[in-house]
Amino acid sequence: MTASSLHAKNPEAAASAALPAASETQWPDQVYDVLKAAGISQMSYVPDAGHTTLIRRFGADPEVVTNVLTTEEEGIAIAAGSWLGGKRSVVLMQSSGVGNCINMLSLPVQARFPLLVLVTMRGEWAEFNPWQVPMGQATEASLKAIGLSVLRAETGPDLVDTVAQAAAMAFDADQQIAVLIGQRLLGKKKW
Repeated sequence: MTASSLHAKNPEAAASAALPAASETQWPDQVYDVLKAAGISQMSYVPDAGHTTLIRRFGADPEVVTNVLTTEEEGIAIAAGSWLGGKRSVVLMQSSGVGNCINMLSLPVQARFPLLVLVTMRGEWAEFNPWQVPMGQATEASLKAIGLSVLRAETGPDLVDTVAQAAAMAFDADQQIAVLIGQRLLGKKKW
Protein backbone atom coordinates (compact mmCIF):
# COMPACT_ATOMS: atom_id res chain seq x y z
CA MET A 1 0.00 0.00 0.00
CA THR A 2 1.47 3.36 -0.98
CA ALA A 3 1.41 6.47 1.19
CA SER A 4 -1.15 8.13 -1.10
CA SER A 5 -3.48 5.11 -0.98
CA LEU A 6 -3.08 4.95 2.80
CA HIS A 7 -4.01 8.62 3.02
CA ALA A 8 -7.05 8.12 0.83
CA LYS A 9 -8.33 5.19 2.90
CA ASN A 10 -7.42 6.43 6.39
CA PRO A 11 -6.22 10.04 6.74
CA GLU A 12 -5.66 9.69 10.51
CA ALA A 13 -3.34 6.71 10.03
CA ALA A 14 -1.43 8.58 7.36
CA ALA A 15 -0.98 11.60 9.62
CA SER A 16 0.26 9.50 12.53
CA ALA A 17 2.57 7.51 10.23
CA ALA A 18 4.25 10.77 9.22
CA LEU A 19 5.10 11.63 12.84
CA PRO A 20 8.01 9.99 14.60
CA ALA A 21 7.02 7.50 17.27
CA ALA A 22 7.40 8.72 20.85
CA SER A 23 10.06 6.07 21.40
CA GLU A 24 12.18 7.70 18.69
CA THR A 25 12.46 10.94 20.63
CA GLN A 26 15.88 11.28 22.21
CA TRP A 27 16.03 10.92 26.00
CA PRO A 28 17.17 14.52 26.69
CA ASP A 29 14.04 15.81 24.94
CA GLN A 30 11.91 13.33 26.85
CA VAL A 31 13.46 14.46 30.14
CA TYR A 32 12.67 18.07 29.20
CA ASP A 33 9.05 17.05 28.54
CA VAL A 34 8.86 15.27 31.91
CA LEU A 35 10.24 18.32 33.72
CA LYS A 36 7.81 20.65 31.96
CA ALA A 37 4.92 18.34 32.85
CA ALA A 38 6.12 18.48 36.48
CA GLY A 39 5.68 22.26 36.41
CA ILE A 40 9.33 23.32 36.31
CA SER A 41 9.50 27.06 35.64
CA GLN A 42 13.02 27.79 36.95
CA MET A 43 16.26 26.09 35.88
CA SER A 44 19.74 26.81 37.21
CA TYR A 45 22.95 25.37 35.82
CA VAL A 46 26.68 25.51 35.45
CA PRO A 47 27.38 24.90 31.75
CA ASP A 48 27.98 21.20 31.09
CA ALA A 49 28.06 19.22 27.85
CA GLY A 50 25.98 16.43 29.42
CA HIS A 51 23.10 18.84 30.00
CA THR A 52 23.36 20.63 26.62
CA THR A 53 19.91 19.70 25.33
CA LEU A 54 18.15 20.58 28.59
CA ILE A 55 20.01 23.89 28.81
CA ARG A 56 19.12 24.73 25.22
CA ARG A 57 15.47 23.68 25.55
CA PHE A 58 14.89 25.51 28.83
CA GLY A 59 16.76 28.55 27.54
CA ALA A 60 14.43 28.76 24.55
CA ASP A 61 11.30 28.31 26.67
CA PRO A 62 9.70 31.69 27.45
CA GLU A 63 7.86 30.15 30.43
CA VAL A 64 11.09 29.17 32.19
CA VAL A 65 13.58 31.42 33.94
CA THR A 66 17.13 30.14 33.48
CA ASN A 67 20.11 31.06 35.64
CA VAL A 68 23.73 30.50 34.68
CA LEU A 69 25.58 29.91 37.94
CA THR A 70 29.13 30.77 38.91
CA THR A 71 29.06 27.93 41.44
CA GLU A 72 26.62 25.09 41.96
CA GLU A 73 25.72 26.10 45.50
CA GLU A 74 23.96 29.19 44.13
CA GLY A 75 21.52 26.86 42.40
CA ILE A 76 20.49 25.32 45.70
CA ALA A 77 19.67 28.76 47.14
CA ILE A 78 17.78 29.71 43.96
CA ALA A 79 15.76 26.49 44.19
CA ALA A 80 14.80 27.28 47.79
CA GLY A 81 13.83 30.84 46.86
CA SER A 82 11.84 29.61 43.87
CA TRP A 83 9.84 27.27 46.12
CA LEU A 84 9.15 30.09 48.58
CA GLY A 85 7.93 32.14 45.61
CA GLY A 86 5.55 29.38 44.50
CA LYS A 87 7.69 28.07 41.63
CA ARG A 88 9.22 24.68 40.94
CA SER A 89 12.84 24.45 39.87
CA VAL A 90 15.54 22.05 38.82
CA VAL A 91 19.29 22.40 39.29
CA LEU A 92 21.63 20.90 36.70
CA MET A 93 25.22 20.14 37.63
CA GLN A 94 28.13 17.79 37.07
CA SER A 95 29.35 15.41 39.77
CA SER A 96 32.42 17.59 40.31
CA GLY A 97 30.05 20.40 41.31
CA VAL A 98 28.41 18.35 44.04
CA GLY A 99 31.45 18.91 46.23
CA ASN A 100 30.97 22.68 45.81
CA CYS A 101 27.50 22.68 47.35
CA ILE A 102 27.51 20.11 50.16
CA ASN A 103 27.18 22.75 52.89
CA MET A 104 24.39 24.62 51.03
CA LEU A 105 22.46 21.35 50.66
CA SER A 106 21.75 21.52 54.38
CA LEU A 107 19.32 24.40 53.62
CA PRO A 108 16.65 22.37 51.77
CA VAL A 109 17.29 19.29 53.93
CA GLN A 110 16.83 21.10 57.25
CA ALA A 111 14.03 23.41 56.02
CA ARG A 112 12.27 20.56 54.12
CA PHE A 113 12.14 22.46 50.83
CA PRO A 114 11.60 20.30 47.77
CA LEU A 115 14.78 19.96 45.74
CA LEU A 116 15.37 18.32 42.38
CA VAL A 117 18.95 18.07 41.12
CA LEU A 118 20.12 16.32 37.95
CA VAL A 119 23.79 15.35 38.14
CA THR A 120 25.81 14.23 35.14
CA MET A 121 28.51 11.87 36.36
CA ARG A 122 32.22 12.14 35.69
CA GLY A 123 35.06 9.91 36.83
CA GLU A 124 33.40 6.75 35.57
CA TRP A 125 32.99 5.23 32.10
CA ALA A 126 35.75 6.27 29.68
CA GLU A 127 36.95 9.15 31.89
CA PHE A 128 40.09 10.80 30.56
CA ASN A 129 40.61 13.36 33.33
CA PRO A 130 42.04 11.87 36.55
CA TRP A 131 40.92 14.95 38.51
CA GLN A 132 37.29 13.93 37.95
CA VAL A 133 37.64 10.47 39.50
CA PRO A 134 37.71 11.27 43.26
CA MET A 135 34.51 13.36 43.31
CA GLY A 136 32.88 10.99 40.84
CA GLN A 137 33.47 8.17 43.31
CA ALA A 138 32.30 10.26 46.28
CA THR A 139 29.20 11.89 44.73
CA GLU A 140 26.52 9.41 45.77
CA ALA A 141 27.88 8.90 49.29
CA SER A 142 28.28 12.67 49.79
CA LEU A 143 24.71 13.40 48.73
CA LYS A 144 23.33 10.65 50.95
CA ALA A 145 25.46 11.78 53.90
CA ILE A 146 23.98 15.30 53.77
CA GLY A 147 20.45 13.85 53.60
CA LEU A 148 19.41 13.70 49.95
CA SER A 149 17.72 10.70 48.39
CA VAL A 150 19.74 9.52 45.41
CA LEU A 151 18.38 7.81 42.32
CA ARG A 152 20.56 6.67 39.43
CA ALA A 153 19.93 5.97 35.76
CA GLU A 154 22.15 4.25 33.22
CA THR A 155 19.89 4.14 30.14
CA GLY A 156 17.75 6.73 28.38
CA PRO A 157 14.38 5.11 29.13
CA ASP A 158 15.41 4.51 32.73
CA LEU A 159 16.44 8.15 33.08
CA VAL A 160 13.10 9.43 31.77
CA ASP A 161 11.20 7.26 34.27
CA THR A 162 13.60 8.13 37.09
CA VAL A 163 13.28 11.88 36.52
CA ALA A 164 9.48 11.59 36.49
CA GLN A 165 9.53 9.74 39.81
CA ALA A 166 12.12 12.09 41.29
CA ALA A 167 10.01 15.14 40.39
CA ALA A 168 6.96 13.57 42.01
CA MET A 169 8.92 12.69 45.13
CA ALA A 170 10.42 16.18 45.38
CA PHE A 171 7.33 18.26 44.75
CA ASP A 172 4.56 16.02 46.07
CA ALA A 173 6.38 14.82 49.19
CA ASP A 174 8.77 17.72 49.92
CA GLN A 175 11.83 15.51 49.43
CA GLN A 176 15.33 16.41 48.34
CA ILE A 177 16.26 14.24 45.38
CA ALA A 178 19.38 13.94 43.25
CA VAL A 179 19.25 11.95 40.02
CA LEU A 180 22.67 10.70 38.94
CA ILE A 181 23.03 10.31 35.18
CA GLY A 182 25.63 7.63 34.51
CA GLN A 183 28.62 8.65 32.41
CA ARG A 184 28.16 5.64 30.17
CA LEU A 185 24.78 7.07 29.08
CA LEU A 186 26.44 10.39 28.24
CA GLY A 187 29.32 8.79 26.40
CA LYS A 188 32.99 9.70 26.37
CA LYS A 189 33.70 13.40 26.67
CA LYS A 190 35.28 14.87 23.54
CA TRP A 191 37.55 17.89 23.79
